[in-house]
Amino acid sequence: MGFATGYLGGGLLLALNLVLFSKAADFGLDTAMAVRISLLSAGAWWALFTLIPIRMLKSREPRRRLPAGERYATAGFKQLRATLTKLPSYPQTMLFLIAYLLYNDGIQTVIALSSQFGQEELKLSIDTLTAVILMVQFIAFFGAAIFGRISRYVGTKRAIFGSLVIWTGVVIYTYGVLKAEDAAGFFAIGAVIAVVLGGSQALSRSLFSHDPIRPGGRILHLYEVSERGTSWLGPLLFGLSLQFTGSYRIAILSLIVFFVAGMLLLTRVNVAQAIREAGNEAGAPSSDDKTLALESLRQGVGRPGAGLTGPIPAHSDAFRPPPG
Repeated sequence: MGFATGYLGGGLLLALNLVLFSKAADFGLDTAMAVRISLLSAGAWWALFTLIPIRMLKSREPRRRLPAGERYATAGFKQLRATLTKLPSYPQTMLFLIAYLLYNDGIQTVIALSSQFGQEELKLSIDTLTAVILMVQFIAFFGAAIFGRISRYVGTKRAIFGSLVIWTGVVIYTYGVLKAEDAAGFFAIGAVIAVVLGGSQALSRSLFSHDPIRPGGRILHLYEVSERGTSWLGPLLFGLSLQFTGSYRIAILSLIVFFVAGMLLLTRVNVAQAIREAGNEAGAPSSDDKTLALESLRQGVGRPGAGLTGPIPAHSDAFRPPPG
């Protein structure tokens, strides 16, 4: 429920910020000041909810301390090199990591460029894009929870695969069916994205939470670093497709490569074998990985919500959840 709660919390602050921005004159504020207050509210939101874990979570001693003569900057690079060296010893984990990097890049690109597509190709207004953003926040709360329950019955891997099938359908629908100035259609596709967005992210993290490289959960660190390090691939393909064809529709369709490639690799991931390779037999699933679904959901880590602040610029991330 971590991701689901994050969407709900972010949506609440977003709603407050949008009211402030749209009614700035009624509050005796100009637009610039409303934006400043919205930015300040995001910081205050983070600070406020940071107090909860500070006060309620138990402090623990670090598993490892910085060795004598080492520096944090150089020690981090040495640890990264050691992790990359060990990763081939866990081929199933590495296979899932590659699959995740591919399909997640497609997801993040759709999120990041959705408003640009909506404004430039569909000729939708900023007000429409803003309303879609707000809708996505609250529907994503239910979507993440729904996919969490689905994974309990069909397994985490199958639930992720199902979400990627839907993402693929979203891209195809947007390319071939969604018409210019079709605000209702844009709302509908936004609702579908909201349902699968939280599920695909949260379940991927849960499946990866059976961290094989000890100590300190280093593979999860690599998971996070790799996600940021490859985030340019989707926008690059989108931009090249747009440049060479002049069509936003072809550019959005080109992203299907990431989803299809990710799904193909995901089908080759043997979850049970990956956990056995990691020596994490306590959490090892049955052949259909239902056991892992139950266990990984207990271990899954969500993102705290925070509001998206200020007005919605022309090329904002229309479907992106607030950062956590």
